[in-house]
Amino acid sequence: MSEKKPTETSTMMKLYGWLNSRFETDAFVEYMKHKAVPVHSHSAFYYFGGISLFLFIVQVVTGILLLMYYRPGADSAYESVRFIVSSVSFGWLIRALHSWSANLMVFAVFIHMFSVYFTHAYRRPRELTWLTGMGLMGLAMLFGFSGYLLPWNELAFFATRVGTGMAGAIPVIGKSLLIAMRGGEEVTGATIGRFFGLHVAILPGLFTVLLSMHLIMVQRQGMSEPVEWDKLDPSKKTYQKFFPNFLLKDLLVWLIVLNVLAVLAVFFPDGIGVVHWPLGVKADPFSPPPPVIRPEWYFMFAFQALKLLPAHILFIEGELFGIAFFSIGGLIWALIPFLDRKTAEGEKSKKVTWFGIAVLAFMIVMTIIGYLVE
Repeated sequence: MSEKKPTETSTMMKLYGWLNSRFETDAFVEYMKHKAVPVHSHSAFYYFGGISLFLFIVQVVTGILLLMYYRPGADSAYESVRFIVSSVSFGWLIRALHSWSANLMVFAVFIHMFSVYFTHAYRRPRELTWLTGMGLMGLAMLFGFSGYLLPWNELAFFATRVGTGMAGAIPVIGKSLLIAMRGGEEVTGATIGRFFGLHVAILPGLFTVLLSMHLIMVQRQGMSEPVEWDKLDPSKKTYQKFFPNFLLKDLLVWLIVLNVLAVLAVFFPDGIGVVHWPLGVKADPFSPPPPVIRPEWYFMFAFQALKLLPAHILFIEGELFGIAFFSIGGLIWALIPFLDRKTAEGEKSKKVTWFGIAVLAFMIVMTIIGYLVE
């Protein structure tokens, strides 16, 4: 073994030299050696960005495997999914991994977003990093919405009809938007084609572009330091090297998440509790809707809030008022880096913090009510 080491080292050095002469990798290696990550009481939240990235990779891999057998269309979608889970070798496992990773990715993105918000890590110079992150969260939720219909089962059909119907309530553009989403007046096989194209082509393309921008910004700007560090003596600040220290820890977290994902997929292939996706029966547009129609858990807070609104609020329809309320709230949330500018360095804005607590509490309470009330 010892006799081969010089040859192997020489071969690796030649390969590295070949790559370096074309891509100037020395500069990148040198940059990685000096890149540091702050170490503090909230350092654990740094890993949720990487967890989200890992789960997206799982989504891509399992999605490609499912794509080999899935056939969009009112006459083929349900049958192809049933074939995948019943006849394709380990098809049930791939579908379970795809579904679980989708839900866990949205969950990780929510934790990542709120941790960035409450630590005020969106402040200058990271405004655009926050905006691209918000865009990625929106696309992740659209992934869930568009993928929900693809099995063409009863629950997905009626839930999609309700969800797209809400878009039709928007003034002026609502009708056109509804027809564009459904491919007609009603949810039909044409809707599957629209959602399929959105799910496997348009959204992945947009997500990849935004993700690339987001990762480049994070790498260039580095991990955010706690706000309190602005007033802290430099000698009291603690850092760890990104490579190999933080990177190895990040990969270890990925391995743990992969194990959790595997356990969930094997023992709960159809989900569990409020997070479930049984194939059920095929959609029939002429059958009566099920007694309880619920969206995915990450849409439940908005769905339940709209249900609780009265038919009219002053001179505005209740549903339209709710859509406007969520639109304005989402815009304020996205623009928070530009609204939180008057706070002194080294201090957190109490108004911004309480606003975030109110939003989080509202989402949790509405979600719980949504699952407790039939």
